[in-house]
Amino acid sequence: MKKSGRPGKNEASRECKDAIFKTAVDLIGSIGADAVTVRRICQKADVSIGTFYHYFADKNDLMMAFVREESFDGFDLRTQPGDIAGRITELYMHLIGKYQALGPDFMKSFYTTGNQALSAYLDEEDGRFAPGTVMARSQKELEGAVAAGILRAGLDVHQAAMDICTVVKGCVFEWCLSQERMDIQDSLARILRNYLSVYTQ
Repeated sequence: MKKSGRPGKNEASRECKDAIFKTAVDLIGSIGADAVTVRRICQKADVSIGTFYHYFADKNDLMMAFVREESFDGFDLRTQPGDIAGRITELYMHLIGKYQALGPDFMKSFYTTGNQALSAYLDEEDGRFAPGTVMARSQKELEGAVAAGILRAGLDVHQAAMDICTVVKGCVFEWCLSQERMDIQDSLARILRNYLSVYTQ
């Protein structure tokens, strides 16, 4: 392995950052997110520890890159505004689909209780969701549905967004347990429609 230190000209490139990212994906898929360390990533990617820290503050920062890679603020939804359950399903399936594309082993190893980055992303801070997250956009969609009269006034949209996030995590966990036989999208859409039907005008 290269010595620790600041990255050289050849190392400090987009290709190097991509190599670190890809190596982390491979390691998560093979040994699980909890067992991945900065040292292991650097050894396998053949980069110095200094190079790693040039791009990421720590392992948690790298893991956050998986979940914060894209902001959901301006994400265009194809589902019609009147179908609030369908719109929120589409939001979450966009995120889940990105992880599924990295392979089932990655998905199963990434969604663990030990993944602090994912736990932080799927949580709230001071009673609010972080801007750009799928939960913040989900709450915004719920607020719009209340304003449009689709969902009844007085609905605690923040609590509903938290409930929905819990449902999503349950569906992902069940998908992992079923050895990928379960259709996450169908299950999620059905459960969300049942959940939100209670609040439909």
